[in-house]
Amino acid sequence: MAVTIKSSREIDLMREAGKRLEYVHDRMAEIIRPGISTWEIDKYGERLIREQDCVPNFLNYNGFPASVCVSVNEEVVHGIPSKDRIIGDGDIVSLDCGLIYKGYHSDAARTHAVGKVDDRVLKLMERTKQAFFEGIKKATDGAHLYDISNAIADYIEPFGYGIVEALVGHGIGTVLHEDPQIPNFRQRRRGLKLKAGMTLAIEPMINLGTAEVEWLDDDWTVVAADGLPSAHYENTILVTTGEPEILTLDRW
Repeated sequence: MAVTIKSSREIDLMREAGKRLEYVHDRMAEIIRPGISTWEIDKYGERLIREQDCVPNFLNYNGFPASVCVSVNEEVVHGIPSKDRIIGDGDIVSLDCGLIYKGYHSDAARTHAVGKVDDRVLKLMERTKQAFFEGIKKATDGAHLYDISNAIADYIEPFGYGIVEALVGHGIGTVLHEDPQIPNFRQRRRGLKLKAGMTLAIEPMINLGTAEVEWLDDDWTVVAADGLPSAHYENTILVTTGEPEILTLDRW
């Protein structure tokens, strides 16, 4: 699949898809609390998506059984919601979801602290989010794809965290996962040249300990191999001739 350059019409549709997804994330954040199940979070997120005349793009994607990936603590990504998985005080919860608006996709992830969370884990969350912003400083017309990867690595490596290498960011548009793949870890080459009109989902996934991950028996849930917490932060962005535009975040 070739990397696509979006037209002004397509960009407008992706802006709207991003705006609607940001609304979903903001509303889901309001209900996360001790005692809620991951299933309840998923069902609320799906309802919010459909109320905006959009379609949840994760639901049944390659067989994934939910609209929102709800990953708790050591779960890196793709946590399957369950009525039996109850959020507790001190947990961190990563919500990853997207939607389709008039044929165009948006994708974003946020990690939330629940109650009193260990300071080391709060710093992990803050730094994972900042890694995204460090990366997108390089997401400009004429720069190279792996400049983004190396900027994320430059920021994260001094903290001694594990940068997940088994999972990467991606292009996005009329399908959820377009070319190119976007590593969050250091690259020796520079990669393809970025052009205005490219739309990318950049998503650092950072572990408190090892970078190694494992897949659970459900074939979806990815966990840190050492059982330590993991944080995830993602936005859909537009490459421009100036600063990148974050389509899933109005305020930054």
